[in-house]
Amino acid sequence: MADSSFICPLLLAFLLSIAGLTHGGKTSSFVRKQRKSVCMPINSDVFQEPPGFNSPQQVHITQGNYDGNAVIVSWVTPKYPRSTRVHYWSEKNPSQKKHSHGISTSYKYYNYTSGFIHHCTLKNLAFDTKYYYVLGVGHFRRTFSFTTPPKVGPDVPHTFGVMGDIGQTFDSNTTLTHYMANPKNPQTLLFVGDLSYADDHPFHDNVRWDTWGRFAEKSAAYQAWICAPGNHEIDYAPEIGETTAFKPFLHRYYSPYKDSQSPSPLWYSVRRASAHIIVLSSYSAFAKYSPQHDWLKGELPKVNRTETPWLIVLVHSPLYNSYNYHYMEGEPMRVAFEPWFVEHKVDVVFSGHVHAYERSERISNIDYNITDGLSFPKRNPDAPVYITMGDGGNIEGLAYSMTQPQPAYSAYREASFGHGIFDIKNRTHAYFSWHRNDDGYAVEADSMWFYNRIYYPVDENTDG
Repeated sequence: MADSSFICPLLLAFLLSIAGLTHGGKTSSFVRKQRKSVCMPINSDVFQEPPGFNSPQQVHITQGNYDGNAVIVSWVTPKYPRSTRVHYWSEKNPSQKKHSHGISTSYKYYNYTSGFIHHCTLKNLAFDTKYYYVLGVGHFRRTFSFTTPPKVGPDVPHTFGVMGDIGQTFDSNTTLTHYMANPKNPQTLLFVGDLSYADDHPFHDNVRWDTWGRFAEKSAAYQAWICAPGNHEIDYAPEIGETTAFKPFLHRYYSPYKDSQSPSPLWYSVRRASAHIIVLSSYSAFAKYSPQHDWLKGELPKVNRTETPWLIVLVHSPLYNSYNYHYMEGEPMRVAFEPWFVEHKVDVVFSGHVHAYERSERISNIDYNITDGLSFPKRNPDAPVYITMGDGGNIEGLAYSMTQPQPAYSAYREASFGHGIFDIKNRTHAYFSWHRNDDGYAVEADSMWFYNRIYYPVDENTDG
């Protein structure tokens, strides 16, 4: 006879789990034609260098301080350092031209030597204002523009794009073009890691970091990309003598990490419009007593939901994932951080890594204590929605294999390339939509109204 002391806890756990989540959500019936995801040839027009000797290229911007009235401008000059100066002016006052000086850096990776990488922070900008900026000198100047976010406030609307794992394939080009043409006009891109996929080429060919930078410039030079690091940013390759993790990424992509008292540019936070955005690093230490663990423990209580009602987390490896690819890889971070996400009522966690799309219900799995048998995720109105956006178009292709049956916590999943839009309306409502590449620009393959966990904590679960 079976030991009743063993059966009863398991039965109790099962009954509790089905009381909260009765069945799995929707696995999309859409089947994308399975075809290899191929890198665009290195002579593709999207990789071409701008005209002019040593012209600025690979231009990209990100938020430059905690509250959004500064911008970090980054670019590369391939042959010589030239000037680190950025000239800029607002559309409202074109006669009042200003300039700021930055810094230059470069690096070597195996048999590759980078161009001169420049970073310049434009400070004390006006909120909600269009600016033009000029890079380069003489006949080889290039002009770009950006619009600063509105001043931080609880009912400030803002439209975020969400993307990850993009690479530089033909599918990547479709994703980025699709995103830029979205009629919702996203203002800021939340990027959840895995940019260039240079490490998928022989010897981590860093020329592919350059082609990536030129490819992404059409978007990244005009709106802030807030990036979380992914595994393809690590570039740790001791077999070719490269033992400094994140070397290319940290030289090329700066962040305002010091403004949030972070000790590392790989994890930090910013406030933008009505959102507080926390960027985490899946591939840096996060166990108890680690710098990232201690920083997040101190950062979450600082979030002022009266000013930024929406609390968003970006992290590459998903904490919940019902695909067979990278299954359970996010479990250590889930164990470490999920109780804090629930305690502080995080609204949404965006991730990548799994090359597909998935959206969860509001669930948590924080009751398990080894002996009680309560090891099933269950509905929790204080928990985040977890959204996997690893579907940018990378060279490794899509993750078609899913766990069966679909778990109850999974609301919607589909193996297609695409991008997301998180459109904050006010302190209570935001609208999320996911757009697959195979659809027309305006078609939403999946969507959900988000109700803010502080100001309108109404049940929005969608499993039926």
